[in-house]
Amino acid sequence: MRYAIPIVVLLVLIGFLAIGLKHDPREIPSPLVGKPMPAFSLTSLDGSQPLTQADLQGRPLLVNFFASWCAGCQVEHPVLMKLSREYQVEIVGLDYKDTRQDAEQWLQRHGNPYRSVIADPAGQAGLDWGVYGVPETYVIAADGTVLYKHIGPVTIEAWRSKIVPLLQAPGAGS
Repeated sequence: MRYAIPIVVLLVLIGFLAIGLKHDPREIPSPLVGKPMPAFSLTSLDGSQPLTQADLQGRPLLVNFFASWCAGCQVEHPVLMKLSREYQVEIVGLDYKDTRQDAEQWLQRHGNPYRSVIADPAGQAGLDWGVYGVPETYVIAADGTVLYKHIGPVTIEAWRSKIVPLLQAPGAGS
């Protein structure tokens, strides 16, 4: 009987460990999924115009939080360029906690896959969207509803298996 309690505790711990190992640590559920994207009013990277969440509605798109200082962003950037060029995916970039000059130089050096780039130098929009760290990409329906949050660099596999089905779903709108 005195060995029963430690054995039960050990079995419970093994059960929790087994459940935890089955989950992808990059699959952090977002409370925004199924809800309208957060409100914001920020300037475009070139400073020419203020942009709000209303400017992003009307067609399905990806909102990609990136920064010039982000190593993962360098990994995902060729994929975003391919999606923009070959698949005509509409991507809006949100430059997170970065300087305008650094972001512009980075985009000139690596190419610009974005329809528009919004500056978030203080990271306030990132906080409102629940960004843990860049890169993070959100799939947005035409009506502005958040359909999915991808943490880390977007890969072709993630594009094919997770993002394309969401963009092609009847609720995404085109």
